[in-house]
Amino acid sequence: MLKAEMALYGDTGRSLANALSISQQSFSCKLNSKNNAEFTQGEIRIIKERYSLTADKVDDIFFGKRVS
Repeated sequence: MLKAEMALYGDTGRSLANALSISQQSFSCKLNSKNNAEFTQGEIRIIKERYSLTADKVDDIFFGKRVS
């Protein structure tokens, strides 16, 4: 789902990694859930603001569920 949001806004892994101030390799690991890598709360906040995501969309993307 994050990849779809990135495409909608014309972002690449490199551009979003730069916005998050992390390496492209770290971003790739987080995006692909490698090595138990997870986005931090701060990174999620930046992504939420960058793409104007609703709380439900954030839950869907990062936690795979909606919290009611």
